[in-house]
Formats: sequence, structure tokens, C-alpha cells
Amino acid sequence: MAYDFKKDLKEFYRSKNKPEIVNVPKANYIVVRGSGDPIEEGGAYQQAISVLYAVAYTLKMSYKTDYKIEDFYEYVVPPLEGFWWQENVSGVDYSDRSAFHWISVIRAPDFITEKDFDWAVKMATNKKKIDCSSAEFITIEEGLCVQIMHIGPFDEEPKSVAIMDKFLETNGYVNDMNAERLHHEIYLSDARKVPADKWKTIIRHPIKKAE
Repeated sequence: MAYDFKKDLKEFYRSKNKPEIVNVPKANYIVVRGSGDPIEEGGAYQQAISVLYAVAYTLKMSYKTDYKIEDFYEYVVPPLEGFWWQENVSGVDYSDRSAFHWISVIRAPDFITEKDFDWAVKMATNKKKIDCSSAEFITIEEGLCVQIMHIGPFDEEPKSVAIMDKFLETNGYVNDMNAERLHHEIYLSDARKVPADKWKTIIRHPIKKAE
């Protein structure tokens, strides 16, 4: 049976609808960076997602090619994730989507190396006929965070964030967002198939102990 991150790492991909604290370890990711309105038809964000999935699925299906990845095992491509921020804005201003900066990511299994990633970028570019050179292979260690399962449209996320903030205040923690530690979303629903009021998104914020 193929390895499934959502099932085997439930604490990071199956959050509850109330806040919980997690310590997120170092992991490798395929990423594309950009800025602009994420719902713009054919915009930079949607192009970035196409690149991410092209590279991710090329790696997943590599065992059916002549290229062999050491220690490879079959796996389910993990869900799309995103790190978001806006210049000179505390939190997120959903009324100005054009001001968003984002790092869209898909987690890579630990056996994937930078050499394997470079092969997949070239293969995906040739096979899918899209330029995948914007993709990067990086390591992220989020560390101590609070997270919650948000159900509903993205514009209603402030309600869930307010619940997390109250939880932190009650339990002796504060948010620790900065240039390196960002607002993080993990998308568990296919927005093309699921009504907006039922979208499931894990919201994760970096935290530290209050002084």
C-alpha cells in the first residue's frame, strides 16, 4: 500500500476544530514563490500550482521510467500547502488579495534528493510542455506552532485565527510570525469539487512561550 502522509502523520494533517500545539520537524519541500491575487484566472499563483504538481507527480511516477531513485517507495502526493504574508500588515488582510506574497509548497518524501528534484524539473518541463524552472527544493523546519482545522471559505479564516489567539493567551504563548516564520495553510479539500462552506484548511502559526 502506498505511503500516505495524511494517514501516517495525522498530527500534522488531521487537525481538530480546536487549537492544538505541535512541534513540526524539518522536512523537504518542492516550492514555488510568487505574489499577487491567488484567485486571478491564469495568474501567477495558478501557474505556480501547475508547476508544483507537474514536478511532484513526475517524482511520484519516476519508478515507471528509466530513472531510479534510491530507497524509493510508492506514496500518495501530499496536499498542497502555502505560506502567506503581506508587507506592513499584521496578520492577513483578505480584502486586498493583490498584496499577497506566497510560497506554495508540496512536501517531498525524505528519500528525494536535490539530484532527483533536478531530474524531475527537467523531465516535467519536457513532458508537460511548461517551464518548471521556477520550482525550488528546500528544507523547512517550522518548530513550535499552533494549528486549527478551519472549515469554510478562506475569507472567514480570521474567526479561526481569533480562536487560536485566545488559546495562546490562555496558555502562556504568543505568536512568533516574522520574515522566516509565516502564516501557513494546508489545503485538504479540492476547491473545484467541494462547496466553499465545506472546505477544510489547516491554519498553522509559529509560536513561542510568552515572556
